[in-house]
Amino acid sequence: MTRMSILVLDDITKVYEGKIAHLAINQLSFEVEKGEFLAVMGPSGSGKTTLLNIISTIDRPTSGDFFIDGLNPLELKKDDLSLFRRRQLGFVFQDFNLLPALTVEENMILPLTLDGQPVGTMREKVIEIAESLDLMNILEKRPAEISGGQAQRTAIGRALIHGPSIILADEPTGNLDSKSARDVLEILTQVNQMSNTTIVMVTHDPIAASYCDRVLFIKDGEYFNEIYKDDRRQTFFQRILNVLSLLGGNVNDLNSLRMP
Repeated sequence: MTRMSILVLDDITKVYEGKIAHLAINQLSFEVEKGEFLAVMGPSGSGKTTLLNIISTIDRPTSGDFFIDGLNPLELKKDDLSLFRRRQLGFVFQDFNLLPALTVEENMILPLTLDGQPVGTMREKVIEIAESLDLMNILEKRPAEISGGQAQRTAIGRALIHGPSIILADEPTGNLDSKSARDVLEILTQVNQMSNTTIVMVTHDPIAASYCDRVLFIKDGEYFNEIYKDDRRQTFFQRILNVLSLLGGNVNDLNSLRMP
């Protein structure tokens, strides 16, 4: 049985116009299979964030096409695109993006509230996800009253509430201590494996990338390399470091890294 590509990028180019035009992404093509956990890595300014913005339909490419679950979001009308984004995509950000006035439960339930789903249905979904993410004890708390790790788990819960086709994660461990980061990565791995949810994660952290099935490296907005995981995360981590050292950037920063 052949696995299906849930995300296809075909010759994507993004130019930001200005006094000096900036080529952020240059003829980038790749596919992501359904159920894959993909990391995207590259030096600062390599186009990682631009790429995520295009996949998330927040930004439009200058040229090229892309498809999510066989559909080209670029062809959707504005209202349909908003609905598509809300139902098909889940987002996890470095700074959590929780609404401070809402409780953990209200933050998680927000996408369903926008859809006008029945209260009973919403409650069931929240309980199911809160149990799997160990959030049951803090459902009534507000973001200011919980730890960074709990806030990121809440954000993952919000991303999962719709059963999205793809979760897009932008440096999800960037603001967390190493233990909370590991917890979040293990949760993302569990979500990926148990519900076959596709995850595309932008990260600068080779430890985070070592949890993935594949790492795609980009440089100056172009494809540079890709590697697939092997049996041991330790050796995959080492191979990721090797490619990063070829990519450039400050290799001395990497030499001090040790697997947790």
